Amino acid sequence: MLEVQQQRDLTVRWHVMSLAYLNEGRDLPAGYQRLMDEAWGPVRVVVAAVAKHGEEVALPLYTALGTRFHHEGLPKDRATVAAALNEAGLREDLADEMGNPAWDDALKASHHEGMDQVGTEVGTPVISVEGVAFFGPVVSPVPRGEAAARLWDGVRLVAGTDGFFELKRSRTRDPIFE
Repeated sequence: MLEVQQQRDLTVRWHVMSLAYLNEGRDLPAGYQRLMDEAWGPVRVVVAAVAKHGEEVALPLYTALGTRFHHEGLPKDRATVAAALNEAGLREDLADEMGNPAWDDALKASHHEGMDQVGTEVGTPVISVEGVAFFGPVVSPVPRGEAAARLWDGVRLVAGTDGFFELKRSRTRDPIFE
């Protein structure tokens, strides 16, 4: 979407999608349950930051967190979250909200605002286009420039097709982060 925004006139709104919330109450393997337990803290911080500073902080904070967690393999601890907050231009003491369940209602509301449009049989990412939502697109590597815009045009095309639900194929490679 960052590439598409440079090619097409559109407004993007970001919401949290919490796998921890999505999987709450499910019978999960112990290792995956630990990951879900750890996932609450960072997303609470994103929700708190948006509530205190506005929607415009969601993308830079989410990006800073994702880079640390997914690219660098850093733990989902206070130090990592504080560094991400600092990179996003936010006060590091927002990391104190990691353990504050008072943010959970707002977290769940943001999650539902995105996920309720698409249903329960999907994961992330979810994209909502002109009132129609889909899981995906899952693309690796990220298309750049006009290629991203053409993909967007295709997403808009299928979103406007009554009864269109799904395209899918098996993944043949791991994500390519460029």
